[in-house]
Amino acid sequence: MAVTVERRTWDVLVVLSAPPHTSDALTTVLRLAQAVLDREHTIRVWACGYNTILTQGSLGDTKPADLRDPATPAPTAGALIRGLLTAYKGRFSWIVCTACSAERGAGNHIAEVRLRSDARLAATIGAARRTIYIGGA
Repeated sequence: MAVTVERRTWDVLVVLSAPPHTSDALTTVLRLAQAVLDREHTIRVWACGYNTILTQGSLGDTKPADLRDPATPAPTAGALIRGLLTAYKGRFSWIVCTACSAERGAGNHIAEVRLRSDARLAATIGAARRTIYIGGA
C-alpha cells in the first residue's frame, strides 16, 4: 500500500528575489505579510539572491540609529523577520534558498528561518494557493 504524504498548503507564497538594497521590495513584502496575517491567513516568503543575507545572525537585532531619530534604535531586517516568525508561529514562514545563500557566503542564519534547496521551489509553489513574485530578471 502506498503511503500518501499530505502537504500543508499556504494561502500566499512570496518569492522575493529583488535586491534589498535597490528598492523598497523588502518593506513591501513585510507590509504585505503583516496584512495577510492580520486577515488570519498564512504566508511564506522564499528569499533568493541578496535577500539571503538579511537573516544573518551576525547582523544582530539593531542597526545604526536613524539620523532623524538617533535615540531610537532601528531593528535589523532579521529582527523584524524573527518578530513575525515568533508572533505568528505556524502562520508565517521565511525560507532561505540554500544555493543563493551559499553563493554569497551567507551561512549563519537566525535559527527561526528555514533553509531549502532551490530544487524544492516548485513544490513550495505547488503548496501555495497564490504565488507572488517580487524581483528582477
